[in-house]
Amino acid sequence: MYVEIKTKRLLLRPLRPEDFPNVRQYIGDPENTRFMLFMQNFTKDETRQFLSEAWAEWQMDQPRLYEFAVMLSGKHIGIGSVSLEEENTAELGWILNKDYWKRGYGVETALALKKFAVDTLCVLRLSAHCDSRNESSRRLMEKIGLETEGPNGTRTYPKNGETAEELLYTLNLRSSAD
Repeated sequence: MYVEIKTKRLLLRPLRPEDFPNVRQYIGDPENTRFMLFMQNFTKDETRQFLSEAWAEWQMDQPRLYEFAVMLSGKHIGIGSVSLEEENTAELGWILNKDYWKRGYGVETALALKKFAVDTLCVLRLSAHCDSRNESSRRLMEKIGLETEGPNGTRTYPKNGETAEELLYTLNLRSSAD
């Protein structure tokens, strides 16, 4: 399966193993991954494995996880993902190279992921999680129409053992007649 999503300024295309140098640049930066539960302090080998698994998922007839490279004028600036969860539910996620923060690319990416999940994958419920200290992610989720369901417990970062409050944001697209 091959999917490309075009927005006003961005192209989202399947993440591939050859994206390693660009992905490594921002995944290897502790500031960039400070609030990332699973990418925090990825080694080079973990980054390669992540890219290999993401590409393998794209080769399936019906992927459960869609990992997109976020491209700006041909430059790889981040990753956006849609993970199919329980029936008709998808979790959205994103990470951008810090050199591209605060320019609206995160919102543009998240809106494209949301549209893909709803229009193409026909999900009826969206979710996203974040560390409660990640104000930028919280604002982004609200800008794309997700609402907080409040604290969802805690998250413990596997590499350093740090624990933080986790927030769950959702958007229920089911009609009241359902």
